[in-house]
This record gives sequence, structure tokens and C-alpha cells, in this order.
Amino acid sequence: MTTKELKQHIRNGKYAWPGGYPIYFVASDGEALSFDTVKKNYREVLYAMKYFGDFSGWNVIGVDVNYENENLICAHSGEKIESAYGE
Repeated sequence: MTTKELKQHIRNGKYAWPGGYPIYFVASDGEALSFDTVKKNYREVLYAMKYFGDFSGWNVIGVDVNYENENLICAHSGEKIESAYGE
């Protein structure tokens, strides 16, 4: 994912279009980061993506939809990430 793509996802909001499914971000270490966490720590994420690459837990490499995982937890905040169909 590029920093430009990350900015676009943040602008679009926490739900995918079409469908309105809840999204989350995937870090380079494989951990899930909630939309709110990435938005609140936006500068750290951009900095990590630009300068640290795979050596930082803030390096976002992708975005995904949480369809059914009721137990998906944000690695930073510890909050549950909403699922589309699991709850």
C-alpha cells in the first residue's frame, strides 16, 4: 500500500463501498489495526511507511474487510474490530 492509498482509505471512512462492510488495516508484522487506531496515529503510520518499512509495527501494507471474525482485535488499542456478519 502506498501513502496515497492510505490517505484515500482514511478519507473514505471506516466502511467499504459498496456494501458498507467494516474495514481494518494490516500491518507488515501481520497484525490487525482498527480504522480508528490508524486514523488517530496517522502521522506515525505515514512516517513508518516512508522510513521504516517492514521494521515497524505501524507499517500498513494493506486493508481488508472483516466479514465474520468476531474475535479480531486491534493490536494497538486492544479494541474489538467490528465484523459484518459475525455478530
